Parts: sequence; C-alpha cells; structure tokens
Amino acid sequence: MSRLAKKSPSVCTDLPLSNADICEKLRLMMELLRSCYGPTARLKQVHNNIGGFVLTTSTSSVLLPAITSSHPLINVIKASFLSHVHRFSDCGLFAAILCLSLVEQAKQSGVRENVVIRVNNHLMAVCISYLQQDDCSCKVKLDFCRSQNLIALARSVISSKPACVLSEPESLHISRLAVHAFLLTVPCSIPGTVSLGKIVTVTIKGHSVLESAVFTGLLVDMPEDIFFDTKDSFSTPLLVVLFSASLAGDLSELGDGVIQVHPHLDTDSQILDQLLELGKQVVKDEVKVFVCQKVIHPVLQHYLRSHGVFVIERLGVALMEPLTQMAGAQPVATLHCTPPAAAYGKISHLSVKQFGSKKLLHLQPFGESTVCTMVLCHRNETMLNELKMVSQKTEHVLRLTLREPSALLGGGCTETHLAAYIRHKCKNEKSETASGLGCSQTEYLLAVEGFCRSLESVASSLEHDGGTSVSDLTHAHHWTLPPDVLEEQMDGSVGRCGCGAVGSSPGTKWTFLKTEHPDFSTVPARFLSQLNSAHSRLLWKRPTLRWM
Repeated sequence: MSRLAKKSPSVCTDLPLSNADICEKLRLMMELLRSCYGPTARLKQVHNNIGGFVLTTSTSSVLLPAITSSHPLINVIKASFLSHVHRFSDCGLFAAILCLSLVEQAKQSGVRENVVIRVNNHLMAVCISYLQQDDCSCKVKLDFCRSQNLIALARSVISSKPACVLSEPESLHISRLAVHAFLLTVPCSIPGTVSLGKIVTVTIKGHSVLESAVFTGLLVDMPEDIFFDTKDSFSTPLLVVLFSASLAGDLSELGDGVIQVHPHLDTDSQILDQLLELGKQVVKDEVKVFVCQKVIHPVLQHYLRSHGVFVIERLGVALMEPLTQMAGAQPVATLHCTPPAAAYGKISHLSVKQFGSKKLLHLQPFGESTVCTMVLCHRNETMLNELKMVSQKTEHVLRLTLREPSALLGGGCTETHLAAYIRHKCKNEKSETASGLGCSQTEYLLAVEGFCRSLESVASSLEHDGGTSVSDLTHAHHWTLPPDVLEEQMDGSVGRCGCGAVGSSPGTKWTFLKTEHPDFSTVPARFLSQLNSAHSRLLWKRPTLRWM
C-alpha cells in the first residue's frame, strides 16, 4: 500500500487557446507538418530519446505518432489527424495543416469561438456541396476505360513522398505497377456481391526500382534447405492443404489446463504417430503442396518430401488469407482428424523467381484469381520502407475510386479555387446567411476570410524554396513564382499553374495568396471538358490528381 500514489485530480482547462504556451506548440506543429507537405518537402528523421533506429520520412502516419505532448488539447488534435489517416489512408498532412490553420485564423480574427465554429461548419457543407456537383470546376471524372487517369492518380500519391527518392522513370514505373496490381484485384466475371482481392507486397533491398514487378498469385520465401528443380513437372491442378495449427509435435493447441498422462505412455511418440498418420492420408489423397502457418515436425517434413509433396512451413498469419482466397482451401485447425476433401485447394503451377541472391517460390492460381504479389525493389532499407508504405496508400486510394470515381486537381489549385468560390458566394449571400447563423455580417465575413486563408495556406505550403504563391483572377488556380521574379515580370515567367492544366497568358491579373483582392466569379477552365482527350497526356505527365 505504501507504493500506491494518490490519484491526482482531473484537470479541466478553460479557454486553452488563451494560453500562449499552447498556441506556440500548435504553431510549431503546423510549421513541422507544412515543411513535410508536397513533392519537394523536407524530410524528417525520427528516433527515440536514447537513439536507436533512425527513420527518415515525411509521411503523416509516421510523423504524427512520434509527436508527443503533455497537454490534452494537442493530443486530441493529433488523435483527430490520425483518425483521418486511418480512415482515408491519404491527405493526412492536408487535413492537419488545414485544421491548424483554421485554429490560428480563428484566434487572429477576434470573432467569438461559437460563431467561428458555426461558420466553419457551414462553409464545410458549402465546399462538400460544390465538390459533389457535376459542374464543379476543380473535379475530374475518372474513366476506368483509360488507364492514364488512374496512373496519374497513383503517381500523385507516390510522387508526394520525397523520401522514396524516385526518378521520373521510376515514379512512372511504380505508378503503372500500382494500377496493374489494383486492376488484378478487381474480379471480372463473378456474379452477385463483388469482393476485391488482395495485394501482397514483397520488398527486396539492393536492387533497382525498375526491377520491381507484379505477379499473379503469391510469392513466398523459398526454404533455404530445399532444392527445387524447375524442370520438375506436376499434373495440374496441384492439390493444396493448408494448416493453421502447429504441426511441431507440441501440445500448445490443447490450451491451458492440467493433462493427465499414463506413466508408461510416451507422448512424443504418440503425437509423432498422429502426425505420420496425417501425412499418410495427405499422400493418399495425392496432395502435392503442404502448407502450414506455423512449424512442421522434421520427421513429417521428411516423410512428405520423400513422397513428392512440396512442404512450406512458417507461412505466417499475413499470408493465410490471400492463399486461402487464391487456392480456395479451408485452413485445417487441428491434427487430430484427417482433412476432409472439401478443405483442399488448387493451384496451377509452382516456379521459382530469383532477384539477385533471393529466391521466391511462386504459387500460381488455377483459373481466374484476384490475388497478386507486388515485388518492390530499392537501393536501401529507408527508401524501401517508404516506398512500401506509399504503395499501400496508393492501393487504398485506388480502391476508393470504385465508390466515387472522381479526383480533385492538385498542385494547390483545388484549394485556391475553393477559396475564391466561397468568397464570392458568401459575399453575395451574406445577409441571409449571417442571419441564419445568428451572427453579424461583419463577424460572418471575418470568419469566411479566415476559412479561405486557411485553404490558401495549404496551397502555399507546397512551396519550400523561397518562392511566392499567387492566384489568377480568372480561374483561381495556384501558381508559384521563383524568388527573384518581380510582379511586372509575371506574365512571361509563371509557366503553368500548379495542376499543370492552365497556362498563363498576357494580360492575366494576379493576386498574392492570403492578401486582399477584388471579389470575382471564377470562370470554368475549358480543359475540364477535354481531360479525356487532348489534355489527358498533360495530366498524365504531371502528378496533379488527388482523391476526392
């Protein structure tokens, strides 16, 4: 009892944003995350307080868990960011920067907190409503009959992580592989409810990224002590049996409790006899591939291999579901009964794929399958880990397009366009909207301006080399000026907008982001009606699409 400490009373903090220390911590968090945003972001090295493994990344799913704070408000905000990443697997930095910018703008505006909350909720609903309209000027419909749009979408996710250290050909190669693997998981001729397949990722260090490839079926580690002759021929299909229980000869699957054993009974020989009976039944049923999630007793392995059965042990729980789905097998959870015929699955062929000194066993499906393996290669472990993470996020983003086949223009153009749209709409409807929200028109317009500047803050976060962010007063797209360009030189030096779809022209009027400028109504860009024809190659070249 002397070691028990008295529970400290709960702390309830009133008006936490009035605390200068908390506001400074939020500002530092926003600067940290802003520096990690976009294809030219700055990398961060994450490690614990006593050293150890150093992780180089700019990914929100890695950075956010590494941020620790003793204040509850910061932890709540961080938890909301992680929840967004867990749900959507993308745009974690976008959500974090926007949220922290909204907090900063709300404090600077001087508007009452409850008014800011109501106005922000209203403006969020306006944004969602506009983005869901068919005539939205910053939304692109994805055509699944053309792979270029899907590749552009995949490339926008992959190229946003500079820790992958990919060249242009490598980025394009990985984007094509991601789309290829995604399409392989979509069933073609399955009636009724459609269930997507699985992509298994295998990483190989020390090889060129261009050696990465996608294979139908499963690639598993080749047992080092087994010689597999590629000339061996088996009659197809090959029967497969899959065990989820340990076949090492122990009693672990019996669970906890006391086991009473006859004093003259040799339990090891009894269990080994049971394993051999199981092996005899499998051989009798002409099974050719014997797979176990855990360990297989050496005697049973020797017996099976001597009868021409290929043995794979220590498969692991991660590969159990893909193999079950691909082969149609039912995992057997006990060794005390013979597997029924319905538990057997089928594969078409076994082969060996070699990447340098590493050998992988290729289990090829029998018939159509929605399971495939993506082999990712890179020069070192840090780049490989980042590439694996971003490839998995790309897969998730591509799957979301099946539910909503739309994408938003990237490069900051969606954010600046939304800001211009909201400013114009809210100023024209300020009287009735302010009355409905229970605030004055002045408070309403101040809160609207804070929301729009928060959107523009996200767009300007893409620039990390001292450039200046501007927007045109026609389409409200985002542009970046080099540090040494003067305002009178803008017509000939801005090139194309952030999304790469609109070019500058003489006489274009500009405004700097987060500054006062005349109100204007955005003009729909002509390219939106031609994205699937003339401009599809332009978007395919530039990593500009982001999932909606």
